Amino acid sequence: MDSFEAFLVGKIDDQWTRRVEQITVDDLPAGDVLIEVEYSGINYKDGLASSEAGRVARVDPLIPGIDLAGTVVADGGGFSAGDKVIAHGYDIGVAHHGGYARYARVPAGWVVPMPEGLDSMQAMLVGTAGYTAALSVEALENHGLRAGDGPVLVTGATGGVGSMAVGMLAKRGYEIVASTGKADKADWLKALGASEVIDRSETSAESKRPLESERWAGCVDCVGGTTLEFALRTARYGSTVAASGLTGGPGLSTTVMPFILRGVTLAGIDSVNNPIDQRIAVWKRIATDMRPTQLDEGDAPTVVGFADLPAELDRILAGGMVGRTLVSPTS
Repeated sequence: MDSFEAFLVGKIDDQWTRRVEQITVDDLPAGDVLIEVEYSGINYKDGLASSEAGRVARVDPLIPGIDLAGTVVADGGGFSAGDKVIAHGYDIGVAHHGGYARYARVPAGWVVPMPEGLDSMQAMLVGTAGYTAALSVEALENHGLRAGDGPVLVTGATGGVGSMAVGMLAKRGYEIVASTGKADKADWLKALGASEVIDRSETSAESKRPLESERWAGCVDCVGGTTLEFALRTARYGSTVAASGLTGGPGLSTTVMPFILRGVTLAGIDSVNNPIDQRIAVWKRIATDMRPTQLDEGDAPTVVGFADLPAELDRILAGGMVGRTLVSPTS
């Protein structure tokens, strides 16, 4: 197989670099399944992996890209040449070369067959962010939440996880209150299915009160920090808050009051290491009953090439990205 382009990060002469290079399949790590990558996504974790200060990359050099979708090149690992597949999480794009290359090679246990009803672009429009959103919605419903129970708060709603959560909750008939710091995106969030849009200054406000008025039947929190604290002290009795993010900081200052006086559940959402059987089941739901509105009603996604990646990775770290931006090796 001829050489192909890949986007790499790492040190050269003790200087951190982000560059496009020609590599070969022999440069890829060991794995059972060789995939021709059609699309990858740009996630906050990819931004961290591309930055020396992010301290996420665990190999040097590294091809980032924590999620990818494409076509199996050769039979192996229980897959056949021509199969459409998705791979994300585990060590991909962190300690194992990821999706920012024309080809990726990964263990078979990390690969999800493409569910009927999705193609590679749609799968990466959902991507790790949408998969995390689906796990969050599923956690709320597993704890008893149903449409009609009341408003569901989604924080960081213009981000990848938040916007997908809005689209999935809308698909399932929920009343959604979306929190964002981007007032100019209120109409966009309402088009995705939000019933109301509130400013993040309300949801990130600090308070010495352990509890406030009960407001939310459930919450998908993509921010962490003071925003998660707000969600916990304003959650309704018996509700669940699904926490998946830390853009607002990793700290959490709360009391036991929401848990012992209101029976609130704080559900942690991990999309990196959960088992492959769960991944396959959740992806089938993403293609069907949890299918986000973006897949059928939204605008076409922004697609960039490797040369655009430094600017786009900086953008997501700065909080300037709205929705999902995809990467195509052929763009």
